[in-house]
Amino acid sequence: MATATVPVTRARSGAVLADLLPASTAGRARVRDAALVLGGAALTGLTAQIAVPVPGSPVPVSGQTFAALLVGTALGARRGFLSLALYAVAGVAGMPWFAEARSGAAFPSFGYVLGMLLAATVVGALAQRGADRSVLRTAGTMALGSAIIYAVGVPYLALATHMPLGQAVAVGLTPFLIGDALKAALAMGALPTAWKLLGRRG
Repeated sequence: MATATVPVTRARSGAVLADLLPASTAGRARVRDAALVLGGAALTGLTAQIAVPVPGSPVPVSGQTFAALLVGTALGARRGFLSLALYAVAGVAGMPWFAEARSGAAFPSFGYVLGMLLAATVVGALAQRGADRSVLRTAGTMALGSAIIYAVGVPYLALATHMPLGQAVAVGLTPFLIGDALKAALAMGALPTAWKLLGRRG
């Protein structure tokens, strides 16, 4: 009986970094994918605990946005969506792994969690088209992903706190731009380098 095989190190069209992990049969590929989805959710929850309060803002600086974009890019659209969906659903159900060990949905920055779910899906789809294989394209992918997070998170913040949209931008976007630039720079170096190293192995 024939079994499906998945190339381990050779990059192919539509592949993301996660597809280069060993999975010699369809069954093993499903196990691998489930582990990646769980691992992506856990990574996002873990990095969310690296949180620094911002004076005057209900939104802390945390590592979860970077993790969400990294998960989406590395896993691709489908697995990235499932991973962030698991993160969101488990957090709403009571798992205290949102930023500052929060859970549930009754806090002003929950919109950023929803934005990360959408952003992970979009950057994953772009990664499947090679958007993480060069420095410039990776920078653009990270910038777009961050913009999506804010496009959902900032209006949600304004509605949840009854503050004007301009004020929500001032406290929910502006203080984070420098940090986002640093995260994008890190991704610009890490993701294309990973592709080059794996390409050499192949």
